[in-house]
Amino acid sequence: MIKVENVEVAGFETAVRAMRNALNSHDKSDSAYRWDESDGRWDACLAVECEYVIGKNDLGLMKRLYKAGSSHRKYARQIYVGMDITTNHTVWSQLDTYKVGTVRNSGSKMHRIHVKSFEPDDFSHEGISEVGGRTVEVFSIVLEELERLRTMFNETHEKKYWRAMIDLLPMGYNLKATVTLNYENIFNIISQRAGHKMFEWDCLIEEFKKLPYVKQIMGEEE
Repeated sequence: MIKVENVEVAGFETAVRAMRNALNSHDKSDSAYRWDESDGRWDACLAVECEYVIGKNDLGLMKRLYKAGSSHRKYARQIYVGMDITTNHTVWSQLDTYKVGTVRNSGSKMHRIHVKSFEPDDFSHEGISEVGGRTVEVFSIVLEELERLRTMFNETHEKKYWRAMIDLLPMGYNLKATVTLNYENIFNIISQRAGHKMFEWDCLIEEFKKLPYVKQIMGEEE
């Protein structure tokens, strides 16, 4: 399973300005903040949420640089995305492949794994449920043993029970983390992970393509 929440995007103004530096073509930039024109004051824009709108000229340059490759689209590294992601350890380990200019602050197994009882939905178990039979039985046995170890640790505070929980914990265990990425990370994930046999990647890519201008920059949408 995978769940994406609390998405925040920032840095478009900086990225557009930086993108124009190479050829000193700032006079061709046509992006701007949009706010209530009835007031027209800049401090009025600061007082409310203003939308930074990418103009046709700037979007065209973004698309050309995107097609030219990672070394040319440096502006993408200056557009930041923050979000909360909940998914299993398998996806998290693969997502760490893209850990360039990223940050992940996750929930702590060290401090919190013994606090609540283990439930099936604490894990990604779609494949287990689909296979059924003996696989479901083994999954249930593992959960029962994890719960026994958790209880023993809470009663005795002996670290061996906590360590046994960590060692036995399946890779399907779900973990929530707040991550910071940039558009270059996102472009790479979209191009490299589409159609992955872990369906969570396609779900994450779908969320990424909802971000402002991603599909337009990639040429998938005008």
